[in-house]
Amino acid sequence: MRTLIFLLQKEFRQIFRDPEIIRIILIVPIIQLLILPWAADYEVKRIELAVVDNDRSDYSCQLVSKITSSGYFKLVDFGSSHAGAMELMEQDKVDIILEIPGRFAKDLVKEDEASLMLNVNAVNGVKANLGSAYLRSIIQDFNREVRLRWIQFPRFSPELQIEVPSSNWFNPHLNYKFFMVPGILVILVTMVGAFLSALNIVKEKEIGTIEQINVTPIHKYHFMLGKLIPFWILGLFVLGIGLTLAYFIYGIVPAGSFLTIFVFAALYLLAVLGLGLLVSTYTTTQQQAMLLAFFLMMIFILLGGLFTSTDSMPVWAQFIVKINPVAYFIEVMRMVILKGSSLYDIRYHMLVMLAFAIVLNSWAVLSYRKRA
Repeated sequence: MRTLIFLLQKEFRQIFRDPEIIRIILIVPIIQLLILPWAADYEVKRIELAVVDNDRSDYSCQLVSKITSSGYFKLVDFGSSHAGAMELMEQDKVDIILEIPGRFAKDLVKEDEASLMLNVNAVNGVKANLGSAYLRSIIQDFNREVRLRWIQFPRFSPELQIEVPSSNWFNPHLNYKFFMVPGILVILVTMVGAFLSALNIVKEKEIGTIEQINVTPIHKYHFMLGKLIPFWILGLFVLGIGLTLAYFIYGIVPAGSFLTIFVFAALYLLAVLGLGLLVSTYTTTQQQAMLLAFFLMMIFILLGGLFTSTDSMPVWAQFIVKINPVAYFIEVMRMVILKGSSLYDIRYHMLVMLAFAIVLNSWAVLSYRKRA
């Protein structure tokens, strides 16, 4: 124990002597929480639309007016030339072209049906998919309004109607910031914990101080604990800063307990720091450690469910998700902050994270070689 205390004193002195680490710990959470929640918005707006109206009837004008008043579309061109609209799409000035045929109103009145043509710029697949879905929904809504206007209502309408009232649980207003900020906090803790621990041992290898430690009778697990505990404390401190900023900037108050968040975060940091220490034992320079840690973090973050649902991923990707600690923490953060889940509700996640922590830290201790 005495050995460990001396090692911790040395590590804390090294950390607080380096102003770059202090800046990373204090400034990174502020920048990430100020910028990312505003940029990571699932809702697509300002979709640039060109309308080729060959009909110029009241119905076509009403349809265009309904689309532009929805707030999702920005009308950048309104004309009667399909070639001109396609030229704008090739110049990336238009995302969707809506072509209204010349007999639109007549077909609608006489034949009870009319067709429209959509051309979608699919270079940005997400924007194209959501934009065309928005447009189809607005057109269907317009179609329903026209039908209701034509029907001569008797006492009871002959048209069957199914009303589907819905309510949003745990996030009543579908505020995406309440959904994104917990995930961004996880990324924040992961980046600080994994990168700093991965670079720490490698830095000592580069400057040669690790050779002085290797010739001492310090046990390997003492050495690893001395590297792990300071960043474990700093990681929890960074999480506290993040939760405080989330409250003051976005008004996010966890529906569950702070104790639940910090208990799971403590286990999670043991696993992530173990991964960082494992990376440092297999690398000899800070560049190697940074690149390897960055490679692993990119995979974990992209497969963590922050930006896309893990349920919609292929089967092989869902298998990777099961061994991805980031995915478990993101799920737990959303469960606790939005649903108010307790420690009992996340017991499975805690057992998995405990297993990750034991395996990764044991592996890091076994793979570390003391060489003078």
